[in-house]
Amino acid sequence: MTAAVSIESAKVTADVRAERIGVLLVNLGTPDSADAKGVRVYLGEFLSDPRVIEDQGLLWKLVLNGVILRIRPGRKARDYQKIWNVEKNESPLKTITRAQADKLAASIADHDHVVVDWAMRYGNPSIRSRIDALMTQGCDRLLVVPLYPQYSAATSATVCDEVFRVLGEMRAQPTLRVTPPYYDDPDYIEALAISINAHLKTSPFQPEIIVASFHGMPQKYIDKGDPYQAQCIATTDALRKRLGLEASKLILTFQSRFGFDAWLQPYTDKTIEQLAKDGVRRIAVVMPGFSADCLETLEEIAQENAEIFKHNGGEQLTAVPCLNDSDAGMDVIRQLILRELQGWI
Repeated sequence: MTAAVSIESAKVTADVRAERIGVLLVNLGTPDSADAKGVRVYLGEFLSDPRVIEDQGLLWKLVLNGVILRIRPGRKARDYQKIWNVEKNESPLKTITRAQADKLAASIADHDHVVVDWAMRYGNPSIRSRIDALMTQGCDRLLVVPLYPQYSAATSATVCDEVFRVLGEMRAQPTLRVTPPYYDDPDYIEALAISINAHLKTSPFQPEIIVASFHGMPQKYIDKGDPYQAQCIATTDALRKRLGLEASKLILTFQSRFGFDAWLQPYTDKTIEQLAKDGVRRIAVVMPGFSADCLETLEEIAQENAEIFKHNGGEQLTAVPCLNDSDAGMDVIRQLILRELQGWI
């Protein structure tokens, strides 16, 4: 009897001492398939989040279920099909985020008690499933890394919301940390500059103007106190300084507006159209608010806005790839998580 108790006590002690640290990279999300059904499921989850659409009243629910989820999935599915990773049968965002997690794990392999994983806020793999997996591997501390350089309630905050929901159902919660936005981090600005310069060296032309396009949001969200716009401006200012460009040569715009409310301006598509009409013939577009290429960069900018530019008299538009899992991009993520893990490793 005593031996049995001793064995059980040893197991409990071993469980208590099995301290590991989980690092969870989180990006926005993606449909599981590039068809109307997959997009409908994804959009339904995304647009039902009150952080994304704050007014979730009866009128919005009627519009969402009666109009948007009937019409928009088919259209967006065709857009996803233009950029889909056919080999892996997944979106580029999923492919790249996985690669970021794998490379991060390899770069900190000397910390063998740190486990790196990745998740999507909407779609799969879900935050819940990956937190469960990290807990199963013995992680009693968790660093969540929202892969958004600039903070907004509709991105960074909703990641935290979901993490808190998952932890709220746990008896034994891990100790939690969340990385801050890194919109003006010198490593991030340097990585953007390296990425832009490297891309333009391989470009057959030099742009007259560089457009920095960030994802937009309703103006009323900013009016309520969201710091997103100010952080986008700070990123652009720092990038101009690093590249030695005047404000007229690197301009700030906002893309991907949706619905009928006023969104942050100037709008990317309208700006690109006007630049072409004003006689600008060659531009480059960089998207500093995206840590990985996705529908909004590969289709909306590189294809749709390129067509808008050429249709209105422009000649050449090049889209600078996001940092993705490049060496410079991974150094940003690595330095960020090592800084936030201080005291744990």
